[in-house]
Amino acid sequence: MKHLVVLTGAGMSAESGIKTFRGADGLWEGHDVMQVASPEGFEADPELVLEFYNQRRRQLLEVAPNKAHLELANLEKHFKITIITQNIDDLHERAGSTNVIHLHGELLKVRSTKNEALVFDWKKDLNLGDLDKNGNQLRPHIVWFGEAVPLIDKAVEICATADKLLIIGTSLQVYPAASLMHYVPENTPTFFIDPTPSISSSKKVTVIAESATEGINTFISVL
Repeated sequence: MKHLVVLTGAGMSAESGIKTFRGADGLWEGHDVMQVASPEGFEADPELVLEFYNQRRRQLLEVAPNKAHLELANLEKHFKITIITQNIDDLHERAGSTNVIHLHGELLKVRSTKNEALVFDWKKDLNLGDLDKNGNQLRPHIVWFGEAVPLIDKAVEICATADKLLIIGTSLQVYPAASLMHYVPENTPTFFIDPTPSISSSKKVTVIAESATEGINTFISVL
């Protein structure tokens, strides 16, 4: 089977009701990003950071995968598919996709502040005083600004094996994820779905200027 590599971002989940919570002013729900998504912010005000992600987690548990998630899962009947997502939600998995790489972590997991290998599934609020077995505070299993992206090397290796590349719901502005499209083999057919695309169609790239749920139909029709 041909290997279809899919890069997804916030626009993929927006139609499920997941807020793309960074506003045009750069604030996340009224907070400076460094307050709620950095090690320094967590050290300065851990309760604020934990509640910020508690709100995200509660919201995630109330929404469902949309048509774009479901159609991607259905394509596994015809392609070997690897999804590399910047999203921290589990909507790809809930839709039925079986091979998902979360570059920026997972909202429904937490980990020890002292041992990154101690990771736990978590669907309730996370509070100060929630500790690992060694008495260390737990934190969201999220890659914060200033932290390394542990799975980026694996993502690069996956892109190097792509027969086709689909980019959907991401503006390709966040690095290192935005660099991944450059690691696919030369002349790999690339499809870019975004209602306000940041790139133009070319010999190699087909731009589909539609939302995720609309664009996935167009993509499937030209496969």
